[in-house]
Amino acid sequence: MDIMKLGASLLMDKLGGGDGNLDSITSALGGLLSDNNGNLDLGSIVSGLQEKGLGSVVESWLGDGDNESISADQVKELFGSEKVSEIASQLNTDEGSVLDGLSEALPQILDKSSSGGSLLDSIGGIDGVMNMAKKLF
Repeated sequence: MDIMKLGASLLMDKLGGGDGNLDSITSALGGLLSDNNGNLDLGSIVSGLQEKGLGSVVESWLGDGDNESISADQVKELFGSEKVSEIASQLNTDEGSVLDGLSEALPQILDKSSSGGSLLDSIGGIDGVMNMAKKLF
């Protein structure tokens, strides 16, 4: 399954939407998590988490083992109120529901992007991820 569709499915489950909403949720999630080419922008997400002091959290998502949690407030701080409000509006739901859904979906999206820690290992751990992120900007 495509990572973005996985995230949309997780968010849809949290929002209680039917299968007909998967495309709209995928589109909204893509607008939040993708680069200008529509690709999942892991570097930007990781960089943002690191800047917010959540480096150990994102490292747990990219490596093996249990994923540390992220709160709805931390998700809102990561993406900003304006983007959260925009996605809530696109999905005809409230910001709290979107934030709760993203706090569950985001760890799984990054975890699945690095199955077995392969992404983290292949780019040199969290420092490699940060170097990758810097190259994107």
